[in-house]
Amino acid sequence: MVQEKNKENKELSKALSASNGKLAIIRIRGLINIQRDIKRTLNQLKLYKKNFCVVIANNKSSFGMVTKVKDYVTWGEIDNETYDILIDKKSEEYKDRLTDRKQKIEYNRFLDAKGKKIKKFFRLNSPRKGYGRKGIKVPFNKGGALGYRAEKINELIKRMI
Repeated sequence: MVQEKNKENKELSKALSASNGKLAIIRIRGLINIQRDIKRTLNQLKLYKKNFCVVIANNKSSFGMVTKVKDYVTWGEIDNETYDILIDKKSEEYKDRLTDRKQKIEYNRFLDAKGKKIKKFFRLNSPRKGYGRKGIKVPFNKGGALGYRAEKINELIKRMI
């Protein structure tokens, strides 16, 4: 059992190192009865509520955070077409401060996309036709919704927009 998990993690890390794009992470499960360190990691990823989506860079530190919260999220590589649709339809304008009062510290709480400042997370709807036949507590490779989806994350995002 432990060997299977180690083999699966090595395959995922090889797949992630091969692609240099962006990762889309969608929170699937809710807020109740979460361990403190997992909740902290979800907050660092800006996945505050169910059906929130974040697009992050594909690197080693983000891979570590994703593997820590893999029982609460689904994730995969997002293509540019889906990312553009996500920005056009579900982005929210960032209206807070850009710096502190003394103009010494610049905040990094927003993304610059197509010339406008947007929040780093996207609020999505529940997917049309559901997550999967086995629900939100089963991994994706066994017919559920959790875990690594590779390119199929694009289909899920389009169903959630």
